[in-house]
Amino acid sequence: MLDRSLNPGLTAPPFARADGRPAGWAVSPGQVPYPAAVQAMEARAAAIAEGRAGECVWLLEHPPLYTAGVSAKPSDLIDPDRFPVFQTGRGGQFTYHGPGQRVAYVMLDLGARKKDVRAFVAALEAWLIGALARFNVEGQIRDGRVGVWVERRTPSAPPREDKIAAIGVKLRRWVSFHGVALNVEPDLAHFSGIVPCGVTEHGVTSLVDLGLPVTLDEADAALRASFTEVFGPTVESQPPI
Repeated sequence: MLDRSLNPGLTAPPFARADGRPAGWAVSPGQVPYPAAVQAMEARAAAIAEGRAGECVWLLEHPPLYTAGVSAKPSDLIDPDRFPVFQTGRGGQFTYHGPGQRVAYVMLDLGARKKDVRAFVAALEAWLIGALARFNVEGQIRDGRVGVWVERRTPSAPPREDKIAAIGVKLRRWVSFHGVALNVEPDLAHFSGIVPCGVTEHGVTSLVDLGLPVTLDEADAALRASFTEVFGPTVESQPPI
């Protein structure tokens, strides 16, 4: 489900490489420790910038942990002893990662695609929204709130909005790293140790919490299909570690 504002003619992926070269698509089994993942991701991003490696979208899970982005407020860490806390150079505030959440580290060369940070973030949003649409979930974006949201409506309560996917990226030499996190079936109680992304008036949800028994493999397939619509072709690749 492509965002027509990104690609009005729907003739080609709006954020594809000019040369049509596919991005590597890698999936790590099991849980990858956060420090090792960050080290491998930064090394790969540097290699892409230097022309020594190709682009890579790396899908993985982490053990339970909290990360603090460059805008994180100490007061938003409610339970500092619950899980390990890692400082990170990505944009944004506090985020939870853990089992059942699909993290996708996006290492793309914007110099070969489009040197436009706002358009890149919009493309990431369109990618996630397109993946959710494959499960008949309407993902939405909100001014002043990063990430993708769903509106919850029940007959007995007023409507509310819950976050289903987070976005936090960094660019160095026009190569992106860090990326997105889609809640497939994480333990939502784990989010209570932080104020997720600094937002107190809204909650978090997941595909399973919405009543959809989606597996990680099914989520991966939806993410890959939607990525192709927004960013162009992919090719199977080995994980950075």
